[in-house]
Amino acid sequence: MKLLKKTLSTCLLPLVLATSAQADDHSGSAEVKAIPVSSGLYMLTGDGGNVGVSIGEDGTFAIDDQYAKMATKITEAIKDLSGEAPKFLVNTHWHGDHTGGNEHFGKQGAIIVAHESVRDNLKIAKSIKLFNMHKPPSPKEALPVVTFKNEMSLHLNGDDIRLIYVADAHSDGDVIVHFTKANVIHAGDTFFNGFYPFIDVESNGSIAGMIAACNVVLALTDEKTKIMPGHGPLANKADLVAFRDMLVKAEANIQALIDAGKNEAEIVAAKPIAEFDKEWGDGFIPSDMWVKIVYSGMIK
Repeated sequence: MKLLKKTLSTCLLPLVLATSAQADDHSGSAEVKAIPVSSGLYMLTGDGGNVGVSIGEDGTFAIDDQYAKMATKITEAIKDLSGEAPKFLVNTHWHGDHTGGNEHFGKQGAIIVAHESVRDNLKIAKSIKLFNMHKPPSPKEALPVVTFKNEMSLHLNGDDIRLIYVADAHSDGDVIVHFTKANVIHAGDTFFNGFYPFIDVESNGSIAGMIAACNVVLALTDEKTKIMPGHGPLANKADLVAFRDMLVKAEANIQALIDAGKNEAEIVAAKPIAEFDKEWGDGFIPSDMWVKIVYSGMIK
């Protein structure tokens, strides 16, 4: 796990350090690996968020598409799995490490599906000030053409797939994808398996929303459920419970300091999440930075 987390940190570090004008300024040099999840279901890793892929009699259905320069490699990986260009593509949220390939797949004919706020966010210039990241408006081909407000379903490859909106969690447009028959869930960036998660406070994300999203997913799981996190290795219910419990304790620790009248600097200095650093701090967001992110969302 440590080695895997180090590898993931290397892939995700540019998200923190990027200073270019493009949100997806990546070389595309990472290799895409396909991890079997269930019959006809795979998780693709590479550079960016984990991609979910369903391949079957109705064609290829994909969830997210990493950075733009990974699109060709994702296409090749799907072909290696005997799949074709995706007919449907769901975006779990608007960030460039999950939607960068939209234009590529949109031009190939994929019907892009997302929560309505994802289309709104992709249509305009967006910034994440904390990381000095900026993205221009996305071209028409990259925009979702099917949007929804709360929930919708797709019926593909022998499964009934629920798309469930969770409000103001990692961002303002997070969607959980539930393969009801396969007992598989793609949790998007409401779940970072093994390290502190980025929370996009500027897009209305919050730790309270993250906890609520975890509880939505947990209500859909049993001991056999397989969960694709937005980042990190393939997971199960116990992994998500551990993540949720960490978030709950971290929120409580920081809230106690807020209630005591402490300011941001004093809260960071108090090391309110030190007890979690050994297990969760080996990711791409340093502990003190994560406290600042969580705090900013709690006082917003």
